[in-house]
Amino acid sequence: MACGSTSLWNGEATWFCCGNAWGPCASAGGGACGTCKSSKLHAAWPNASKACWDITRPDLCGEKLPRRGCGSVMKVRHQCSGASVCVTVSDCGPRTRSFCSESTCCDGTCRTNRVIDLTPAAFSAIGSLSSGMLPVVIFE
Repeated sequence: MACGSTSLWNGEATWFCCGNAWGPCASAGGGACGTCKSSKLHAAWPNASKACWDITRPDLCGEKLPRRGCGSVMKVRHQCSGASVCVTVSDCGPRTRSFCSESTCCDGTCRTNRVIDLTPAAFSAIGSLSSGMLPVVIFE
């Protein structure tokens, strides 16, 4: 999987489990794209489609995220450790509008607003699941 080096966005990353609804990480459910697997290096993007945008509404937090649909590849880099992971967009989310102005900081640099959800496999490649959120830079 080829990861890009062109800066796309900055913000917070959280983690989620693919599925049909909130619940435990299981093999059932494939997310909005039908391909999401919690054990794979997958991600959810708030502007994966018009329908997704209407749910997540990052614009209400001042974010004008570009549309990147199912199958798009992004590199997500932890702001402070420099660890990075290549992910494939396979779901819709996070619901950014529910977390406007939320901020995560490290080494004096803060990132605001949830802009990407990573599967447990992807999140743990760049940080500890117990941290819950990470400040990140996203490339394509």
